[in-house]
Amino acid sequence: MFEILLDLYDLKDERRTGWELRRIEDPETVAGHSWGAAVLTFLYGQREEIDIDRAIKMALVHDMAEYDTGDFPIRADSQAKQIDRNRKKKMEKEVMKRLDKKIDRELVLNLWEEYENSETKEARFVKDMDMVDMCLQALKYEKDGRYDKNEENPNFMEYERLDEFFATTKDRISTETGKKLFEEIKKRYTRLREK
Repeated sequence: MFEILLDLYDLKDERRTGWELRRIEDPETVAGHSWGAAVLTFLYGQREEIDIDRAIKMALVHDMAEYDTGDFPIRADSQAKQIDRNRKKKMEKEVMKRLDKKIDRELVLNLWEEYENSETKEARFVKDMDMVDMCLQALKYEKDGRYDKNEENPNFMEYERLDEFFATTKDRISTETGKKLFEEIKKRYTRLREK
């Protein structure tokens, strides 16, 4: 078990690729993001009729495969290179199968598959909190000025500042709680952006 724990702890150092591409100073890690999604699930899950304990576990495992695959960002910029979503899912599923055997619990793979397939209201809620976490992080980076707003960045040709992170989220949020949180975060981001 300790060997797999040491592998999983790589997530504490695995930087989120989207933030690195945007040249955010000291960007969050995958583990930091998973913690954020779990905290949001814990704090807002009671607004939806979900099994919060199951949803928190799902939030904790949803990006676990990235200790092996690395982080692949979803992009809205049509010029951006990105991995095919089916290929990404296949790679991650292979890692999760191996991980599940090492941990000796079907729960890890089952939770990950439930999340990936959006099979339940818990999965849909956690997916929303995953995206809300990213937008909240964008708001924090904008507030803290953790990137050069005026720097030309070949990774972001169609979007200014941190706008692409909101663009990749807007049409994918499905729960009422997720939509309300997204709108509030976007409103605060827009106010900061206009200053």
